[in-house]
Amino acid sequence: MELDELKRAIEAILFAAGERIDISRLSAVLETDEHEIEAAADALMDTYSFERRGIRIIKLEKGYQMVSAGDMADYVTKALETRKPPKLSSSQLETLTIIAYYQPATKAMVEQIRGVDSAYSVAALLNKKLIEEAGRLNVPGRPIQYKTTPDFLKTFGLRSLEELPPIDKIAFGEPVEIPEQPTAEEVK
Repeated sequence: MELDELKRAIEAILFAAGERIDISRLSAVLETDEHEIEAAADALMDTYSFERRGIRIIKLEKGYQMVSAGDMADYVTKALETRKPPKLSSSQLETLTIIAYYQPATKAMVEQIRGVDSAYSVAALLNKKLIEEAGRLNVPGRPIQYKTTPDFLKTFGLRSLEELPPIDKIAFGEPVEIPEQPTAEEVK
């Protein structure tokens, strides 16, 4: 397939899908090598960006999605009265942060780190489609594991999880050393 035809096909598929489409799926449907798919999609991304069009193609992990341009958000919102990104309570944000950094993570892991019951926060994040089930852990009780979704990446303006800022992770199973606090006499 010629490059122009490939770009037109990718453009049509992404427009019709309205969600992220994996490169492997595009490759299978268009019967073209994944590298050619990436080259064509990247060329479309550059064209839309250079020409300052009202739509963009973005790369999310190992796929592409067509979206409206960020600088057109006010017009789109006024015209469609679209919902704003989901509002997150501090407990939901803490839960989401733990799942994002430790994924796949179980509810028990989240609760161990937070120190409180997190069932409501996990359910709310599932409902907002920011996390999803990622199978079950192979231990007694077989707890559900959770991971972030492409909607999480979109909501926070990330292309992949590698763009998350680095943190010091807690090593599970190892004792945590708590620094000694100065006595009242030492503070004076």
